[in-house]
Amino acid sequence: MATYIILIGWTQKGIEGVKDSPARLDVAKKAFKAAGAELKEFYLVMGRYDMVAVCEAPDSETVAKLALTIGAGGAIRTETLSAFTEDQYRKIIAALP
Repeated sequence: MATYIILIGWTQKGIEGVKDSPARLDVAKKAFKAAGAELKEFYLVMGRYDMVAVCEAPDSETVAKLALTIGAGGAIRTETLSAFTEDQYRKIIAALP
């Protein structure tokens, strides 16, 4: 499965209902599982973003659907990055001309 890093920021609606955030995370974990993906790690962070999640999914389409579905609730905005492991990175670099 491919790895994705999701940068997450609360919307005004999301921060107003911040106490509901853990329950929303539980719903998101279930949605990932139902889609054949897994939310592997989750962090509350300080800085430009409020949270960061690391997930594995079969493909980008699955992650896009999940981000749109979860984002449609109005509590968060996401930015999704496709990530490569160190082994994948080394293989990519080694294949350069």
